Amino acid sequence: MIPSAVLFDCDGVVVDSEGIAFALLQQDLARAGLDLDEAAMQRLFLGGTVASLYLRARDLGADLPLDWVEEFYERLYIKLRQGVDLVPGIEAVLARLSAAGVPVAMGSNGSDEKMAITLGQHPGILAAFGGHLYSGQTLGAPKPAPDLYLHAARRLGVDPARAVVIEDSPTGARAARAAGMRCYGYARHGSAALAAEGAVLFTDMAELPGLLGV
Repeated sequence: MIPSAVLFDCDGVVVDSEGIAFALLQQDLARAGLDLDEAAMQRLFLGGTVASLYLRARDLGADLPLDWVEEFYERLYIKLRQGVDLVPGIEAVLARLSAAGVPVAMGSNGSDEKMAITLGQHPGILAAFGGHLYSGQTLGAPKPAPDLYLHAARRLGVDPARAVVIEDSPTGARAARAAGMRCYGYARHGSAALAAEGAVLFTDMAELPGLLGV
């Protein structure tokens, strides 16, 4: 059954920005006394807000300064403005959904400014979302709360039960499940954690139109 709307996460699903953010974060944590490999970084921090990962990193022993969140965002925005690629295949997915008349929205735990920076580099992608870009931070209820995806469905005027979410993190998949929405988990290398949250896994964006029935 073709969904009434498709709601996309941003980082790692539409724009390939997570590597940039995680490299910067890994450097900061190492300087602060918390040396983590990539697998641990993904497990601990994927899908969270910068504010939430700050608290978690401090709990794990990282000696981060009180103004780190704001300062990290400033440096991250500089890095992102230097160029962010799209996730391979996302343009074709959005074109197929548009041709089928299926509306789309974005629900991100990132800030509005971050979405403006990354998506602004790709005007065609930005236009495809028609202004339906929603930040869990701005809403005051980031994932895993369901509010962000429920809000996006309301703004599109669709029944949440008929909307589908595309995610790459267990946190986002948990939000989709709490919102009563079917979730497809983009996992290039597989993800047991995503599957454990009820997401149907796929490894290539070329698979997604078929999964959505478009």
